[in-house]
Amino acid sequence: MLDRLSRSRSSRATASLPAARPSTAAPRDRRYTWMATLALAALAALPLLAEAQGRLITPPCNAPPPPRCRPDADCAIPVQAVCGPTLVRLTSDVKIALGDRVLRYEVTEVFKNTGPRVAEADYVFPLPAGAAFEDLKLSINGELVAGETMSADKARGIYEEIVRRQRDPALVEWMGSGMLRARIFPIAPGEEKKVVVRYQSVAQREGDALRIDYRRGTDPNGSGAQLQRGAVRATHSVPPGTGRDVPQGEDGEWSSVQFVYQPGSNYGEPYSPTHTLRTRNEGRLRSVEARGSASELTILLPLRRANSAALSVLAHNPDRDRGFALITITPPATTRRSVPRDLTFVVDVSGSMAGRKLEQAKAAGRALLETLRPEDRFRIIDFSTDVRSFRDGWASGTDGNLAEARRYLASLRAEGSTNISGALEEALQRGRSTERLPLVVFVTDGEPTVGERNPDAIAALAARQRGDARVFAVGVSADVNATLIEQLAVEGHGTAHFVRDSESVERTVSLLARRLSTPVLTNVRLRVDGVRLSQVLPAGALDVFAGQDLVVLARYNGDGRATVLLEGESADGPVTWSTQASFPAQSRENPFVARLWAAQRVGWLAAEKRKRGSSTEMDAEIRSLGERYGIPTEFSSYLVVEPGMQVAANSGRVGGRQDVVVTGSATAASGARPVKRSDARDAAADAAAPAALAAPAPSANEARFEAAKAAAAQREMKSVSEMDARSRGDGATERTLGSRRFALVSGVWTDARYTASMRTVTVKPFSPAYFALVQRFPDLAAPFALGERVVVAGKSVAVAIAPDGTTAVSTLDAAAIDAIARNW
Repeated sequence: MLDRLSRSRSSRATASLPAARPSTAAPRDRRYTWMATLALAALAALPLLAEAQGRLITPPCNAPPPPRCRPDADCAIPVQAVCGPTLVRLTSDVKIALGDRVLRYEVTEVFKNTGPRVAEADYVFPLPAGAAFEDLKLSINGELVAGETMSADKARGIYEEIVRRQRDPALVEWMGSGMLRARIFPIAPGEEKKVVVRYQSVAQREGDALRIDYRRGTDPNGSGAQLQRGAVRATHSVPPGTGRDVPQGEDGEWSSVQFVYQPGSNYGEPYSPTHTLRTRNEGRLRSVEARGSASELTILLPLRRANSAALSVLAHNPDRDRGFALITITPPATTRRSVPRDLTFVVDVSGSMAGRKLEQAKAAGRALLETLRPEDRFRIIDFSTDVRSFRDGWASGTDGNLAEARRYLASLRAEGSTNISGALEEALQRGRSTERLPLVVFVTDGEPTVGERNPDAIAALAARQRGDARVFAVGVSADVNATLIEQLAVEGHGTAHFVRDSESVERTVSLLARRLSTPVLTNVRLRVDGVRLSQVLPAGALDVFAGQDLVVLARYNGDGRATVLLEGESADGPVTWSTQASFPAQSRENPFVARLWAAQRVGWLAAEKRKRGSSTEMDAEIRSLGERYGIPTEFSSYLVVEPGMQVAANSGRVGGRQDVVVTGSATAASGARPVKRSDARDAAADAAAPAALAAPAPSANEARFEAAKAAAAQREMKSVSEMDARSRGDGATERTLGSRRFALVSGVWTDARYTASMRTVTVKPFSPAYFALVQRFPDLAAPFALGERVVVAGKSVAVAIAPDGTTAVSTLDAAAIDAIARNW
């Protein structure tokens, strides 16, 4: 067992574990019958979150002796004050290097003794599954130190003992992983210790890609917030009673993760469904920096094929029901030739575009022209009251034609009204070659005021004349008809972009232009032999462009090994690409896949609702997806009930206070924090009221614009980091763990999936029942690590952790746990 184990917050007065080796640094801790009275002081030091970084375990402070008091007297019990030494973590930096299919991890962490006394500590690091134990090395201040490694089975008991004795839920999530531990002693006051852990593992394949994983955690030593070296870092406030802040770096991060590899024709561009990646070249190596708040980092590095696409599949199926699949398609390393394009740029030059908007639209047009090759053809259509064009027909992408087109763009002036129907009719009626990919980029900032003014009629006109053209619509400012822009893009198998007055039209179109520059495969069809795909997103015709991964999300029925087939049209004729993949009958791995699918599904449903109008079934699905996966929607409110409260049978009423938490697009758009309302009688009817109080109500046009902009972003969502960044509220009161979203309400971390009708089993923290549940349901480990007051929802039963209350139990027999499992 670890000697002198305790929390890194040395203010806790708890009994230490039996020593594994002699130590004279501190006297043996005593047990006191009144120790429970210090629980409030211990709770104040509980960590907000801790996941997989290393951890310093230090001896606790010595508790004061119990007061002398007659049995019949009412005596005051002293509460122990904060004492030193205090060890805090300053930084944690991870470097992952790939070589010969072997991943070499180097984790560098810096700790500091901020207390007045010499400190001793054990360093504990959770070992990931598959780590090469024989290659583990532990370096402390440049000197190699022998560290003890142990398997997950052996380490579990030690983790459990630390959690139980130190009342430290932060370590719950580590149960089930192996352990590396070593002695760090002494640490003088003010001294820093650098710890470097190195280990190796073999890069696993996911179809035609290498998978790189790392569990990155948040700082369990919150008191180090003001000790960050270099630039001052922001801190996030935490709930009252925790007594700590979580140090944060740029973009809300306090640590860094870097992946490096040697690029070549055998590798495609890395993609992460969990984080935003920033790549740069460092000599002969490529460095990939992962940014985002998700604790589980996954990177896919495609293994490029010479003449076919690389296909990889990530699957998630927690309930033995329809699973979720994320399929990435990486274009081949070399193609004989790309598909030629017919590119039409349609730009609004009505009076409202005068000034900055028109200049940016011109720059956007020049960016599109830069992507043209001689085999491509193009048109420029400008419209106000009338519709004009650069030439009567198509122009090839030669240098001379492009120079003339730039001069034509420069000559455009803003005046007149807005003839959207005339411009669309001109853009879509021209004949096209079946051997070319027709692309239409449409930019406007207003409502139709000339010609056909009914948006539905304009959309119907476009549908009749569009053919196989892909329409990419850009709406500038809240004055635009957002529903029409959205409908043109969705039905035209393109994308919708909404640019606020303060944002750049040029940047939006430039990014789009680079994305659409080199088509490799058009009219892509995806199918799987062995399982059945449904609710595939994005829907409709798909295209693969060089240098751009295509990400497809779907539900699947069936399980086992299957063949993923990709069929489409290339410049050289029909092609079929395939790979083998596994679709599990049940797997809790890759929970981010479900959230990404749900986010895109909500975006598509929102567009469909604006087109066809509301229906009970559609509203119910949007509401269900938002609540289950913590996704902002127009219905994203949910009921939170304190643990121990009883729900009256057949009424849905709670015997006590109800709290309604309002999240989602309304609060995200206004910047408002989630609002709690007590004694709510109708959560659904009341949901909009708090958001309305948080900021001035937007106009109807502004509301439609922001809703369409949010839905467009959801349809394009490819990483949970991007999703959480767009919908993040108060970081101290919201947490996303896997596919679950938690909100802190009245001191309780409550699952967004929880409803008042669920049967709730309440257990005491660190009790035998607590550990039995973690062992039976491994997915409870991360939520339990949030603290001592948590509610986690299953299908029709919920598990609550509460240190007090008459309904909290300490033990659960096998039958009771089996009953939970049947409804989980």
